[in-house]
Amino acid sequence: MTFPETRLRRLRTTPALRRLVAETRLHPAELVLPMFVREGVSEPLPLGSMPGILQHSIDSLRRAANEAAEAGVGGVMLFGVPEVRDANGSAACRADGILNVATEAVAAEVGDAIVVQTDLCLDEFTDHGHCGVLDANGAVDNDATLVIYREMALAQARAGSQVLGLSGMMDGQVAAVREALDGEGFHDTAIMAYSAKYASAFYGPFREAVDSQLTGDRRSYQLDPGNRREGLREAITDIEEGADIVMVKPAMSYLDVLADVAAASDVPVWAYQVSGEYSMIEAAAAHGWIDRNRAIHESLVGIKRAGADAILTYWATEVAGWLK
Repeated sequence: MTFPETRLRRLRTTPALRRLVAETRLHPAELVLPMFVREGVSEPLPLGSMPGILQHSIDSLRRAANEAAEAGVGGVMLFGVPEVRDANGSAACRADGILNVATEAVAAEVGDAIVVQTDLCLDEFTDHGHCGVLDANGAVDNDATLVIYREMALAQARAGSQVLGLSGMMDGQVAAVREALDGEGFHDTAIMAYSAKYASAFYGPFREAVDSQLTGDRRSYQLDPGNRREGLREAITDIEEGADIVMVKPAMSYLDVLADVAAASDVPVWAYQVSGEYSMIEAAAAHGWIDRNRAIHESLVGIKRAGADAILTYWATEVAGWLK
């Protein structure tokens, strides 16, 4: 018999050996937990489309942030769900708006132990559900939206947000927000740009999480799923405008874009494992079709392997516990 000269299986023979030669590793500090806080509730509300995920009250938000910090999670990303919405999303800019109140509470609670981050976008706050204000024809007005983003950025920075997550996909948003922050002395407030954010079907459960009022879609400002080069171009443009971190979203369906951005970027590159990715794994596991924990871990390793320096994932606290 002729036997192979190269035996690659040697390095796979035991768990200890496989661990020793692993090329990609996860660490709790590389995980960011997205959290939703709802105005006017005294108890957290479960989400039907995202088992295990809550719309928090302020008190439960504090507790969840503490749990994340104790687990070693790197950061939390806060999303607000207001009681009242209007065409301009004015609650986003008010100091007493739910997102800013929640940011102040979480920053006071765990701001020395974990990076407190905020979503900077109008979709949760507008009565039409779009990420910007609308013009007379019902289209999103890019430049008018930037004016509000500047106000929103200052409100979030004053509330204690350390990283602003610019997710609206408006042209020039990074430069506009950086100028506003620097003009008011917030030189140390970082900008994380959702640079390659695609118009994806995988955002469905998130719409429930923020009680989205959207009718129609966001294809006029989010990227077309078929466009790989455009995702890289968006990231490079954001870096040139002053982004401290760039993001690819969603993660699993856009690993090629993530790899492209990671190869070209000289700033940290993050990825968002979005609501639909979470819910698919949870649903399949609930039916006994897949091993839940292995699927979660494998999905995160794949995102990290493609080039993500950090991952926003709804499993952040749980997975951090496994890793510790």
